[in-house]
Amino acid sequence: MILTGAQMLFVAFGALVLVPLLTGLDPSVALFTAGAGTLVFHAVTRQSVPVFLASSFAFIAPIQGSIASFGVSATLGGLMAAGLVYVVISQVVRFKGTAWLHRLLPPVVVGPVIMVIGLALAPVAVSMATGENSDNIDYGSAIFLSMTSLLITLVLAVFGRGLLRLVPIMGGIISGYVLALIMGLVDFSPVTSSSWLSLPGFTAPSFHWAAILFMIPVAIAPAVEHIGDMVAIGSVTRKNYLEKPGLHRTLLGDGLATTLAALFGGPPNTTYSEVTGAVTLTRAFNPMYMIIAAIIAILLAFIGKLGALLQTIPGPVMGGIMTLLFGSIAVVGMNTLVRAGQSLTAPRNLVVVSLILVFGIGGMQFGGGQFTLQGVSLAAIVGIVLNLALPRAQEDE
Repeated sequence: MILTGAQMLFVAFGALVLVPLLTGLDPSVALFTAGAGTLVFHAVTRQSVPVFLASSFAFIAPIQGSIASFGVSATLGGLMAAGLVYVVISQVVRFKGTAWLHRLLPPVVVGPVIMVIGLALAPVAVSMATGENSDNIDYGSAIFLSMTSLLITLVLAVFGRGLLRLVPIMGGIISGYVLALIMGLVDFSPVTSSSWLSLPGFTAPSFHWAAILFMIPVAIAPAVEHIGDMVAIGSVTRKNYLEKPGLHRTLLGDGLATTLAALFGGPPNTTYSEVTGAVTLTRAFNPMYMIIAAIIAILLAFIGKLGALLQTIPGPVMGGIMTLLFGSIAVVGMNTLVRAGQSLTAPRNLVVVSLILVFGIGGMQFGGGQFTLQGVSLAAIVGIVLNLALPRAQEDE
């Protein structure tokens, strides 16, 4: 049981530490909060759903933008607020069901908002891949590193079989890291100066309206995605988790896990699809495996040299991976629109999708100081307001 639990953590490990490495947060804290968040989730859902919670990819670009504008502490305050949005949604679902959620957030709103999340900071991925953010790596070396890492990730994702197909990101990072070692581009001084056992670099949140308003709408996409995750794991185990333990409980567990993560300085948590894939492959349906994985993650968080080693990964290696990740998030948004089967050239849909994309990606902003609305938050609010205000075509109704 311990080996199977450790395997579940191994499957999640690459993506789990990737989010803090890309956003400037502490990977050791992310390990701790993923473990703690998973335990909170299983306490709320009474150990009934075999899922593991860890760093959410949907928040990568918003966290990067928020840290650049408001700093780490204020960003964590915004992430706590985003977690509380889950909690509020869970209670409304408990009393009102899910029909209102689909009315407020139809695919014509959710799809382009997810696309904005992926594309708004695509230039950050490119600048990392080309070595602009690395002091000791020139353009030629950076491009070679980033494109090699990207190529190996693509090959594993498309042609990999079995467990390899579940860890293409980790494969790309390890290959890029080995290549960087051969090229002499890895600085081991942080590893040699760190101790074996140490407390993770916990960071306390602070609360600023601008950061909170920036981050709250980002919670919309993962909250909607959460329903899909519960259906996916239910189809694997042949159980209806929307009824038992109930969507309100799983959403509450996810929200409390995200709030707890931000309280300690970690990225928001979400249910991990790669772990669902591993459950499908191994038929390990017992939620106890996930609890063991969570405990192992918490223990690993206190190994100081592991956290320092993760931070020695060169920027271009991460940049190459990010170009794929940000694009894939945008494709998820496109797929949401395609599956809805609605005509995007119909005047109403055209207006909603167009303004979400241009406002979100183009840099439009309203207000100033503490009450600036821009990026994903502005795009989401514009989409929701337009969807509610514009009359529906008869065929839509």
